[in-house]
Amino acid sequence: MLKQILEILKFKLIDTKTIDFTVANLLLLIFVLFVTTIVLKFIRKIVTRKLPLEDSNKFISVFQFIKYVVYVLVFMFTMHSCGVNMSVFLTASAALFVGIGFALQTFFQDLISGILIILDQSLHVGDIIEVDGKVGEVKEIKLRTTRVVTRNDRVMVIPNHKFMIETLFNWTQNNTTNREQVSVGVAYGSDVNLVKRLLIEAARETEGVIEPESITVLFEDFADSSLNFSVYFYVANGMKSPRIQSDIRFKIDESFKINKVAIPFPQRDIRIINK
Repeated sequence: MLKQILEILKFKLIDTKTIDFTVANLLLLIFVLFVTTIVLKFIRKIVTRKLPLEDSNKFISVFQFIKYVVYVLVFMFTMHSCGVNMSVFLTASAALFVGIGFALQTFFQDLISGILIILDQSLHVGDIIEVDGKVGEVKEIKLRTTRVVTRNDRVMVIPNHKFMIETLFNWTQNNTTNREQVSVGVAYGSDVNLVKRLLIEAARETEGVIEPESITVLFEDFADSSLNFSVYFYVANGMKSPRIQSDIRFKIDESFKINKVAIPFPQRDIRIINK
């Protein structure tokens, strides 16, 4: 009985100069792929266990691609261990692999960057970010790209590798609120304490400004033609900052006119020398 089993295991399914594949090799290949499947499932559970549901679903979709790559590598290694000369196939496909490698270089950069973004949780849907001087809200993070909607309702499709090689400002990384400012210059000789009070009142009375107790006015500089001030305040949604800043400027202009605080224009002294 044992002899018959050994003969069956040694039976050659494929017998050529480069391929010598038996029933035992087939069973070994099936076993290795089965073990690989179990290990990959275990790794997926470990990695996704602490991730938020949304990020977990993204990682699972990325993991599907990684899983197929692992299967291919395990298959080739097992076949080589079974005595199959894989170098023949690799040599014949070398030029093709090089061409595919160059073509997919950027693709894999985006893919790996997407995985890192998900794992370190540096970016989430709903975050307000600044890229290349443009501010927008993250609407969707895909395998290769991230979709961002700007303040003027335009869609930016950003390759994920861009976040790895360039500076990214995440306005909502620390919290959900944003600190904004409005700057204004007043004429020399103005009552600076009055200016401070008017700026605080303008910000406090504007819809969209939160945490009124945190409103701050700084005397920024003695400029050439003006005394420069900035009022700092918090907003709940950075996407609405331009409208809120505009409303504050309207209120500042109105209150300055009522209290006779002048906003100067640039002045220059010109001397004419007669020779």
